Amino acid sequence: MKTQYLLALLCVVPLLAHAELYKQVDADGHVTYSSAPIKGGKKIYLEPLPTMQPLAKTRSNSPSSFPKVDDNVQKGRDDTRRKILQDELATEQKLLAEARQNQAKAEDQPQGNFVANGKSRHNEAVAQEYADNLAKQNEQVSLHQKNIDALNAELAKLK
Repeated sequence: MKTQYLLALLCVVPLLAHAELYKQVDADGHVTYSSAPIKGGKKIYLEPLPTMQPLAKTRSNSPSSFPKVDDNVQKGRDDTRRKILQDELATEQKLLAEARQNQAKAEDQPQGNFVANGKSRHNEAVAQEYADNLAKQNEQVSLHQKNIDALNAELAKLK
């Protein structure tokens, strides 16, 4: 119950910012606050609440001494960037086509089976070489495809 009175008082205190406050504790330990002097009460001195000065001005993203770029100059730079990215994309597409051809050739190579004395035999070294070559070609195809995807994403970001 005491805490309810204290909370209510604390809510009212800001409204009475300029009023004098008095606190009295009776024989049973009940605390009473008042804006008028109470018999047996003591005056309470409250410290002023800390305040902040308003921010003068929000900072811009770049310092004032940062060089400005003319819109036409920036458009020229963007056009140059687009041209470079398109050239890289064309190169990567050619490399991807070559990598796919090499991948198809690697898949068509013998896998290490050969005939000796009329029986089919499996050569482990040739089979391992085939698997390594095929993995290398698959990796090249994947690399060029990822490069193409990245270049397309960059081109999509341009204005």
